[in-house]
Amino acid sequence: MAKEGGSTLTPLAIRALERLIPAKWLKRYELLVYSAGIEFLAVEYLLITLLLSIIFAALVLLFFPLSYALLTFLLVLPGLALVYPYWRIMKRIEDMESNLPDAFFYLASSLRAGISFSEAMEDLTTAKFGALTEEFKRAVNEIRKGRSTVEALRVMALRNKKSPVIYRSLMIIIEALERGAPMSDVLIYVANDVREILRIRKERKASTGMQTMFFIITSGFVGPAIIGIVGKLMGEMIQGPAKAQIPTVINILLGFVALQAIVSGLGIGVIREGKFSAGFKYGALLIVMGVAVFKAMMLFNISF
Repeated sequence: MAKEGGSTLTPLAIRALERLIPAKWLKRYELLVYSAGIEFLAVEYLLITLLLSIIFAALVLLFFPLSYALLTFLLVLPGLALVYPYWRIMKRIEDMESNLPDAFFYLASSLRAGISFSEAMEDLTTAKFGALTEEFKRAVNEIRKGRSTVEALRVMALRNKKSPVIYRSLMIIIEALERGAPMSDVLIYVANDVREILRIRKERKASTGMQTMFFIITSGFVGPAIIGIVGKLMGEMIQGPAKAQIPTVINILLGFVALQAIVSGLGIGVIREGKFSAGFKYGALLIVMGVAVFKAMMLFNISF
């Protein structure tokens, strides 16, 4: 799990968060923080996130109404607590997947040189394959502590289960090890298979570029701009007692902009990567773009 010790955070605040958050949720979040490589305990990172969200909201409150400060808090808190760790995990997985074929070819060449599989893994830890090298270093350290090669690889596969490519590849290698198959041939086969999967992914992203741009332009710029102009016109044209309801209407329009961004982000995730979960990072980006454009339109002086 995330590293302990040396924390200067208030123990009282940490204990309060531990009591407020169910243990089951906290354990899952601990795994998320650990997988993202964030050097804090889950409760420590949550407390930092909460404090930063309050600071950003307070800064906004100095120049804008309370509703803007609340919106800032509601955007920054999940952004730092969930989107940022998830983004770090995805970047790490992408780096590992891109290096996986070369790492397997490296292992295969080492095996053909006449060394054992565990020795080939140790040799791999000296190569430069980014985050993948660090994962193999963990596996090698576990082998040195007495765990079998198969078990160390199985734990590595479970640790990276968010990547179907890494998990499936390692499980094939584990099965081959258990059955005594010729590992150099298996590694080359798996490496070529992974390379083909990555090639298909790249082609898919390239072929869906226009659809993605359509979602980004409509939900990140055109839609929020039109809604912002409508809100501005409503504020200038409506007079009398009904004018008191304008702030509520503006907030509803802003909520619609954010909702549209989330839905479009999920759509981009399905189109480009074939899964809804991949759309959260696009949704977060579109929310920032949409809200910024909406606010910019509201500040324009529209006159006839």
